[in-house]
Amino acid sequence: MDSENIFVFVPNLIGYARIILALISFYYMPSNHIVACWCYIISGLLDAVDGHAARYFNQSTKFGAILDQLTDRCGTMCLLVTLSYFYPKYMFLFQLSMTIDIACHWIYLHSSLLQGKTSHKFIDMSENPIMRIYYTSRPVLFLMCAGNEAFYAALYLLHFTEGPIVAGISLFRLICYISAPIAVVKSLISLLQGFVACKNLSIVDLKERAAANTKSK
Repeated sequence: MDSENIFVFVPNLIGYARIILALISFYYMPSNHIVACWCYIISGLLDAVDGHAARYFNQSTKFGAILDQLTDRCGTMCLLVTLSYFYPKYMFLFQLSMTIDIACHWIYLHSSLLQGKTSHKFIDMSENPIMRIYYTSRPVLFLMCAGNEAFYAALYLLHFTEGPIVAGISLFRLICYISAPIAVVKSLISLLQGFVACKNLSIVDLKERAAANTKSK
């Protein structure tokens, strides 16, 4: 049987397209919100497409999982960098959000890969009801992720325009107010995610140390 080339798997090709769109979005973020938004949105929508492609073609890989996570995290991070430039008064909060998002997701993904998992979403969360609901309920996961992105996107758009007026308030400002609590909860969940990952890493460490001690005897 010929060796497979995972780098040309369909979901990974979609992942490369997401990266290109994200880079275009980053370039235009400070100056052209229309181009930046469309590229950012399409890149985000392709996130769902590559997941379906991975399942359909049976092409789920560790490389794809990491590529997917890095694209998501870098996309949000660069948006927050731009927001720090637009709203310097709140730079510390944006920096804090970036730190929580990247650090907690990284350690969570790393711990799951160390346990032989193919995706950060399949780590055992049976002992934590909050994390179990978060990752097993598609509506909850979608609401949290979409709400978090909507908050930062609304802040970004408000720098350029108020948008359409709805019930006496601008649409983007309304989205910002509604999604703000979701963004806060999402950060708290990320902290919990990091805590769970640290516990799982400690289990891996203890098992490895126990195995090493057994061999040394």
